[in-house]
Amino acid sequence: MLKTINHADLLASSLQHLDLHNFDPAFTADFKDKHDAKEKLHEDLQQLSALQEVFYADKRFSLLIILQGMDAAGKDGIIRHVMSGVSPQGVDIYSFKQPSLQELAHDYLWRCAKVLPERGRIAMFNRSYYEELTVVRVHESLLAREQLPPEPDDSTIWNDRYEDIVSFERHLIRNGTLVLKFFLHLSKDEQRKRFLERIEMPEKKWKMSAADMHERTFWDSYQRAYEKLLIHTNTEGAPWYIIPADHKWFSRAAVADVIVSRLKSLALVYPSLSNTQRSLLEVERDQLLSEPKDSVQSFSALSPVPSTA
Repeated sequence: MLKTINHADLLASSLQHLDLHNFDPAFTADFKDKHDAKEKLHEDLQQLSALQEVFYADKRFSLLIILQGMDAAGKDGIIRHVMSGVSPQGVDIYSFKQPSLQELAHDYLWRCAKVLPERGRIAMFNRSYYEELTVVRVHESLLAREQLPPEPDDSTIWNDRYEDIVSFERHLIRNGTLVLKFFLHLSKDEQRKRFLERIEMPEKKWKMSAADMHERTFWDSYQRAYEKLLIHTNTEGAPWYIIPADHKWFSRAAVADVIVSRLKSLALVYPSLSNTQRSLLEVERDQLLSEPKDSVQSFSALSPVPSTA
């Protein structure tokens, strides 16, 4: 019997106080190692593949997956491994880095809102509008680039943005979007190990930059910013899953398990056909069956006769 992951262990608290120190980034549930979790991930990826097909046909819902976390938390790896179980034709991946001049000329939700998934499709955001509550909050000087109108009291801006995002996600949910939010909870020591690996391995050096090291110096500020957003934007319709990220194999298995479980909860169905549609299909079926078999040339008739010379 496959081991299971209790989602209650991953959900952010609904209390008014949340301390990330109380969430173990090395937690692996009942799994001992990556080999122990491999079968579970494989089973979930098979289910995800089957669910995506009916999800696309159902056309009542769209799926938005948001990945947030510190540098080297494993966002790219989750995209690569978990999305390997779905058809690329039905998935769009977006990475939101430093906003462009065009994006800064719009409201901060615009660049994400314009690429939201249509019904039947999946969109995965590698970072998202939540950068406004992490990077921009840690480096408040970045607000000047957004050319916001003057406010009588700037102290309310973060509470305003919590309210904006909760309302935005509530709107999405009411219109058929399943919003899944994952915070990849990485320890500072594990980030150090992964940064060193990037520096020392030739094939990973390109992933490392001076900016990564600079942001690491603000570690504690980022942790406080994440704690605040996890409290204020954690809702019943779009809860935050705090995914232990020190072991990549577990974070991948946990994210896949949550996606499969939440898709199953939608009670997806293939579209039903009307009596008229069924009648037309029967006519087309009879037409295909009535066609003489020799009306199409066989492959052998079209192939050149090999030379015997």
